Amino acid sequence: MIPGRVVGAGRDMAEASERLRIAAAQTAPILMDKEANLTGIADYLERAAEAGADLVVFPECALTGYAIADIVEAREMAEPVPGPSTESIERLCRRLGCWAVIGLIESSERNLYNTAVLVGPGGIAARHRKAHLPHQGFDRFAMRGGGPLRVHDTAIGRIGLAICYDIFFPETVRVLTLMGLELLAVPTNWAEGVEFYAMYLSQARAIENHVNLVAANRVGEERGFTFYGRSRIVDSYGRILAEAGGGEELIMAEVDMAEPGRKHVVRIPGEWEIDILRDRRPELYRLICAKGILEEERE
Repeated sequence: MIPGRVVGAGRDMAEASERLRIAAAQTAPILMDKEANLTGIADYLERAAEAGADLVVFPECALTGYAIADIVEAREMAEPVPGPSTESIERLCRRLGCWAVIGLIESSERNLYNTAVLVGPGGIAARHRKAHLPHQGFDRFAMRGGGPLRVHDTAIGRIGLAICYDIFFPETVRVLTLMGLELLAVPTNWAEGVEFYAMYLSQARAIENHVNLVAANRVGEERGFTFYGRSRIVDSYGRILAEAGGGEELIMAEVDMAEPGRKHVVRIPGEWEIDILRDRRPELYRLICAKGILEEERE
């Protein structure tokens, strides 16, 4: 998609562009040490808020580490939401006047979830339980998130959450886009061997949906996993606004939260126009949204 004169739905286009300063905290969580990780999160939040960040996104399982060995370790690290750690982060966000997305292991009744929470000055605004689970690390012991996908109306914009492997499935982000998504926050634990996630998927999901995206990866090593960093902040045209290297780092950029509402791009009126929502053909896509239809089509 090539930037041009734009018109479209979403926010009132007469409004001035709304800029949001976002950060990705590329940390190296210590496996099985929530206290140390919470201290590190607090330090990054302080630094980001001092630099003017409105929202800070941390990696997947930032509170606990990811390479959990067994269900006993997983239960030891799990806590409810809200719980002690999210309450601590709430206090920080309230004092600093900023927002944060934190990855943790959530306990709920007898189940464990790989969860991301969106916390603001007013408390927990949203929770997302990872919906797509690879057979590795903590995800071997987690239950798939079964709740509906949601976009969350907040004081800083319409925010969606996805965790790592979730964005391998384009339907995830497209559904959120149809709900009015402006910014997708993606806590990740991308390790060596899947570098294409950072290289291609973050930009692809942003550009194909015309939304802003921040992917916060981690670094360091855990039980055979080597995490490569490369956290990114990408705008709705797929342009990389900020990118981290391979070490612990805080990256920041401003995104335009009004731009994702402008799905109709006009370069030459009547001659060169596209609209990524209006131009869809849902009647052609029924195979991806109906159980059993794949077998029916093959007969």
